[in-house]
Amino acid sequence: MGTRVVFHIDFDYFYAQCEETRSPELKTKPVCVCVFSDRGGDSGAVATANYTARKYGVKSGIPITFAKKRLEERKDAVFLPVDFDFYSEISEKAMEIMKNSADVFEYVGRDEAYLDVTKRVDGNFETASHLAQQIKNSIRDKIKLSCSIGISPNKLISKIASDFQKPDGLTVVSPDKIEIFLEQLKIRTIPGIGKKTEERFLEMNLETIQDLKKLDIFTLNKEFGRKSGTYIHNAVRGIDNEPVREREASVQYSKITTLKKDSKDYQFLSENIIELCKEVHSIVKKNNRMFKSVGIHFVQSDLSNKSKSRMLRNPTKSIEELQKNADQLLKEALENQTITIRRLGVKVSELSEVQGQSDITTFF
Repeated sequence: MGTRVVFHIDFDYFYAQCEETRSPELKTKPVCVCVFSDRGGDSGAVATANYTARKYGVKSGIPITFAKKRLEERKDAVFLPVDFDFYSEISEKAMEIMKNSADVFEYVGRDEAYLDVTKRVDGNFETASHLAQQIKNSIRDKIKLSCSIGISPNKLISKIASDFQKPDGLTVVSPDKIEIFLEQLKIRTIPGIGKKTEERFLEMNLETIQDLKKLDIFTLNKEFGRKSGTYIHNAVRGIDNEPVREREASVQYSKITTLKKDSKDYQFLSENIIELCKEVHSIVKKNNRMFKSVGIHFVQSDLSNKSKSRMLRNPTKSIEELQKNADQLLKEALENQTITIRRLGVKVSELSEVQGQSDITTFF
């Protein structure tokens, strides 16, 4: 097989950028797009912050109260609730532009995708660089968004490269430059390597990918298990044979059931929620997906609808996480429930692809 040419396209601060397209005056201000919880006030977390807000230490996942504290001196700071329908609409238009330039298009999430363009550019990395610039220009002209693109012979390096010069970056790592590109980077740059693993390497006096290459596969396997050890061993050498696979956007997975009896009894409903979670989780697993949002849905005895959802800190594929959050939502929803419930549903959304090293993310 000849050398592949793979793009990883990633939108910069996507939700906040979408908000800037409909309100251009936000561009000069610190903007935080937030998932407000049902408890009211500033309860909830930041989903995305633009680069102005990031300069003050605001990043996704931190509580809104922390973000407000860090932005105290900026009286013009803006805190907006998420508008997923609007972001999905913009994402679809952007994905359409990308798809038209790809031999194989793989949707990962609302704000990222992989493209295999090997045939289109005849395996030439310079031609690929021009194509990437055309895609960037087209997305900027038609949708007013900037994105960062990483180009390399495989998905792993392209993903690292797309993050290398954010925002609005374009980084080409041709086959002969892989080693020099990777060696300078911090170990944490490798997708799937988290804080705990990084700390373990620091204890071993290993800080960069170049340092990490000193460890042989046996040491890695002994320290992290065979699967993780092999992944790390290959990743630091830029080895990744996973193909770009044709995959379209899947907005959500859900299951709904008609209950054996209308009820508002927590115990009875909780048992049903647990079963529904198992069914939804099997779809998640089959499609090799992670989710970041969990929701429940009621159809009440008077046929009116009620739903609740929450955003998790990090994408996950854990059934325990799904069950725990769905059950918590059920408890909250039943607090003021006067009408009995006839149908009950569970859904997950904010889906993303489980990387090739999926098995190790639970460990890292």
